[in-house]
Amino acid sequence: MKTKIFNIFCAGLISCGIAALTACSDDFLEVKNPTGEPLEEYYTTKETLNEALTSAYAPLHWPDWDNAAYNDLTVDAEIMGDDFWVGGSDNTDNQHWHRLFNFAADGNNTLATLWGDFYSGIKRCNDAIKYAGWNRGSRIGNDFCDNMEMQARLLRVYYYNILWHYYGNVPFYLENLSLPYTAPQMKADEIYDQLLPELEEIIASKVLPMRWPTAESGRVSQAFAYMLYAEMVMYQNDNARLPQALNYMKEIIANSEYSLNKSYANIWEESGEWSSESIFEINYNDDQAQRDWGVAALNAGGSVLPTLISPNGFADDEWSGMDGWGFLPMRLETYEMFEEGDLRRDATCWDVRGATYTERYQDTHMWLKKYRPKLANCNDAGPSHNLNYNNNKRIYRYAEALLNAAELLLRTGGSATEAADLVNQVRNRAGLQNLASVTIDDILTERHMEFCGEGKRYFDLVRAEGIPGVTQKATTMLVPDKYGYRTNTWSPSKKHIPLAQSELDADPSLVQNAY
Repeated sequence: MKTKIFNIFCAGLISCGIAALTACSDDFLEVKNPTGEPLEEYYTTKETLNEALTSAYAPLHWPDWDNAAYNDLTVDAEIMGDDFWVGGSDNTDNQHWHRLFNFAADGNNTLATLWGDFYSGIKRCNDAIKYAGWNRGSRIGNDFCDNMEMQARLLRVYYYNILWHYYGNVPFYLENLSLPYTAPQMKADEIYDQLLPELEEIIASKVLPMRWPTAESGRVSQAFAYMLYAEMVMYQNDNARLPQALNYMKEIIANSEYSLNKSYANIWEESGEWSSESIFEINYNDDQAQRDWGVAALNAGGSVLPTLISPNGFADDEWSGMDGWGFLPMRLETYEMFEEGDLRRDATCWDVRGATYTERYQDTHMWLKKYRPKLANCNDAGPSHNLNYNNNKRIYRYAEALLNAAELLLRTGGSATEAADLVNQVRNRAGLQNLASVTIDDILTERHMEFCGEGKRYFDLVRAEGIPGVTQKATTMLVPDKYGYRTNTWSPSKKHIPLAQSELDADPSLVQNAY
């Protein structure tokens, strides 16, 4: 469902300055407003404060294409996992993806643009927090200011969470920088130790609703904060906080506003956006889309992901006369891993074996169906349909709350039967039989099927390295393949990808990750 909040969050009305932490001029970081008066006089209405908050949300949309690179987070994560190949025209097309796939990245072949995208988000969140503070005690009302601040603080944790997942050891700051625009680089564990108390304080405030009204879909919520908390605690294998993460999952499960979508396939349709299963999505829209070649990629509009991950020159009743760039072909083994009768298989795997089109590198005639392109999803985009599909990016779903709860139960000494009851809700929706009890490996298998192509599998395998007794982990699954595409095995030193050389050159105090 497309709602007005999309247009609010994608408008980007204020020139807030894209805050790559380093490698930019002083002017690039200056905040300006469209009318010229001092900021303290401009940010004095709900409308202008919403503009600042809009700007803080905008970087959520950038990674797929930000004028510098295609780094959609789904592709970034999945190419390092075990379900997809990289594809493209050859093994030099978006070479950073091919190098990351083979665990052979370096400072010149890494996810460089994520750094600028999400430090921009952090900087904009800091601005929104400051402007909200200026207006406390004013006619705007403290409730509005508190809500704005908590949204911005929660977004800021989310942006840092992405940087922490990928880079680990990053500069950290909660107030915007002055000359020379650098901040101390912290170790990954230190970043975690900064973020979790911040997240706990946001949650404890209870300012944000568990679910926003439909017209406000797209804002971060209390349930979003719970999911982010569980994700971070489970990735860190923070045993002391696992019980609290379980409590948060139980709160979501007990909340009547969330439930499984009865149809797994419908989750990925436009009609399934922001269904009862959706805890958070990043909104995209093709209506009056402004993204175009030769125009700033950061403008409002749709997503380029369906173009990136579709077969070149393919046509069927739903999609013809368009382009496909052939990235992220699905491994045949991925299609074959689903049990017979698992309804998720045909909703996940776009099987075009037997069709004729222009095959590209590593083509298997099998693609990710969850974000497949359809003309109906870009009809209103104007001339640049390829850049403006309206497929929302699904980030957190109720199914993940169920599977998180099941795993957290086992890891905190709970009943395997009770955990199985949670897993079986997901399995039943998929048309599969109940399990009497489950292990953590069983839950990881269920997550593999449920979230295939959603950017979670790689990080599940990495965090499983720290869970005793688990067999599905990065060192056993992310190994050389029989086709000769991946020749290296993942090792713990690969957990954090290299920092971009451009950032190291801009700030000599930064230390490169040992990759």
